[in-house]
Amino acid sequence: MPVYEYRCQDCRRLVRLVFTFSEYGKVTPVCTYCESKNLTRRIGRIVVAKSEDARMDTLMDDSALAGLDEEDPRSLGKFMRKMSREMGEDMGDEFNEVVDRLEKGESPETIEQSMPDLGMNDNSFSGGDF
Repeated sequence: MPVYEYRCQDCRRLVRLVFTFSEYGKVTPVCTYCESKNLTRRIGRIVVAKSEDARMDTLMDDSALAGLDEEDPRSLGKFMRKMSREMGEDMGDEFNEVVDRLEKGESPETIEQSMPDLGMNDNSFSGGDF
């Protein structure tokens, strides 16, 4: 369902409203903060839905991998965070801890040693080799 953005001319806040295609243009938008009808439509970002395969293809594109240095934990962490955002899923606390530690420069081996049950309690992150 499309999300439409407006700027309320009375309270100056950004308002996001959801209308079906059949409602748009027929229903008067109302500010969710001050209930004003004095709204100006904003053009927001366009979001294109992609399949999981298409998102993975984007991540594995040569240009996406160009900056990846497999020997640099920070580079691995940055890539893993980018992958997580691209997939649009919350990978869980364990994944976030690993990525945070990689981004701080900690080696995958050190992380693995300090987290012997890595991936055992969370189906979204398999752990093991980075």
